[in-house]
Amino acid sequence: MDTLSLARELIRRPSVSPTDSGCQQLIAGLLDQAGFKTEPLRFGDVDNLWARRGRAAPALVFAGHTDVVPPGPLEQWRVDPFAATVENGVLVGRGAADMKGSLAAMINACRRFVDRYPDHKGSLGVLITSDEEGAADDGTLKVMETLAQRGETFQYCVVGEPSSALKLGDTVRVGRRGSLSGIMTIRGVQGHVAYPLEADNPMHALAKFVAAMTREPVDSGNEFFPPTTFQMVNVHSDAGAPNVVPGELKCRFNFRYSNVWTHTELQARVESVLKDLHIDYELRWKVAGLPFLTKRGPLTTATQRAVLEETGLNPELSTSGGTSDGRFIAPYGIDVVELGPINESIHKVNEVVSVADLERLERIYFRIAELLLVSG
Repeated sequence: MDTLSLARELIRRPSVSPTDSGCQQLIAGLLDQAGFKTEPLRFGDVDNLWARRGRAAPALVFAGHTDVVPPGPLEQWRVDPFAATVENGVLVGRGAADMKGSLAAMINACRRFVDRYPDHKGSLGVLITSDEEGAADDGTLKVMETLAQRGETFQYCVVGEPSSALKLGDTVRVGRRGSLSGIMTIRGVQGHVAYPLEADNPMHALAKFVAAMTREPVDSGNEFFPPTTFQMVNVHSDAGAPNVVPGELKCRFNFRYSNVWTHTELQARVESVLKDLHIDYELRWKVAGLPFLTKRGPLTTATQRAVLEETGLNPELSTSGGTSDGRFIAPYGIDVVELGPINESIHKVNEVVSVADLERLERIYFRIAELLLVSG
């Protein structure tokens, strides 16, 4: 099965997160035929697949997810989002770019690699989850915990997230910012709007807090990361009448932060500001991911070389974008890069990937494995 055919077969399985819809069973069958030992790992409602060929180091693992976001308004799609239609050289469908196209390229690169190099050094692996687009509690996070508990590890990981901006391979992500959310309640004193001295408006307290947090940049970034950002994402306060100052406000904010900070340092900074402003608050924290950075080494060198040979581009090494499952892999001392299709259409209606790019991506993945497990 060629890469386009495999991508279409995966898209035709409507695996809206956390449902896998048989995608991993299809992939496991192909990897079994190629001599991989495949192991389904199910946690809660989430299907995961761990496959490995060989036990020795160095080990290269390709990682990705079969789950997709919902298609959105069907009437806005020019084709059925799960029909995997090919038109004018592009594959249209939910998950085409994020990331069933990458999965197909990875699986076929692995199959072709072991067929050409049956006695390659080290090990080759595949880690797939159906819980990347959702809560991400029972996916790659749990798989990595399971592997660590039994003493199984690997050295290099290529995540197939759609990293490219304008052309395939123009951007390779070598890290991600951390994500820290605060879920806060500010307590005031309810009262009549005509008697403000008898009330304490929590919205005014929030305004002071936001002003203090945005008066100066949190930091200026560094060589690898852009500046840390602070954003309010949800605010609600309503006493139910237009002439009543509410007595309580609930809000949520988020930091996307670099390795300049730890999440505990950011939490302490926020709470210090709140206390200095004498704001009566309750605050819960949620860490969605820690920042990570893969420094220049064998994996980044192999990835840049493979992209250059295939596309003629020297990819930018970037830490931009949101979070990915790389945040669950890197803490184990594993070098992680993210390389995949153009991301312009991901999560949108009429999601697309170039058929030619899928074929080139397979060759890039193959070449990375060759450089690390044959030539290196």
